[in-house]
Amino acid sequence: MEKSILIVVTNHSDIQDRRKTGIWLSEFAEAYIEFVNNGYQVTVASPLGGQSPIDPNSVNKDTPKDIWEAAVHLENTVRIRDVSVNDFDAVFLPGGHGTMYDLPDEQMLHQLVRDFYEAGKIVAAVCHGPAGLTGVTLSDGQPLVAGKRVNAFTDREEAETGLSEILPFLLESKLRELGAVFVAAPNWTIHHEVDGNLITGQNPQSTLAVTKAVIDKLG
Repeated sequence: MEKSILIVVTNHSDIQDRRKTGIWLSEFAEAYIEFVNNGYQVTVASPLGGQSPIDPNSVNKDTPKDIWEAAVHLENTVRIRDVSVNDFDAVFLPGGHGTMYDLPDEQMLHQLVRDFYEAGKIVAAVCHGPAGLTGVTLSDGQPLVAGKRVNAFTDREEAETGLSEILPFLLESKLRELGAVFVAAPNWTIHHEVDGNLITGQNPQSTLAVTKAVIDKLG
């Protein structure tokens, strides 16, 4: 039976001082392309449905053609409330600073991720995508990430972006506060962690590593 992946993306497009944000295109596109190339059905969802904005800093004249072409799948996403865990084998959350604004408070997403995890299905996220995990509480009342080896965009990497003082919180710090065993690698290096069915990666460079770990788990 053909396996199906749910990719959940942000709808948020603005940081203060009129800076724009959104999804980091390569994190979405590299995963989308890899899943499709391996024969998976992919559905793209977001809190509000409709368009997921692309962070303008994530694209330039050197952006590969296949990455640009994948952006079409961000134009008309389905609403999270309209999808069911029963229809998918894994959920994947790519990053971009937009995720730091809407996914941490998106209760429908938190319920969905909890249902995936407690059904023994794969929960994966990369870079700022794990922001969507910070609000997830399991049925026993514990945070999903508590006691788990996890990885995400590090506080040191965030300092290099110049946004540390502007964002709602620092992702590494938040995950540590929730009891995660945060495993960091040097800035901008490929790194991911697999703890059971929870797979997380550090930065845009780690997207394919996380994606391939999902594919390996699905078999």
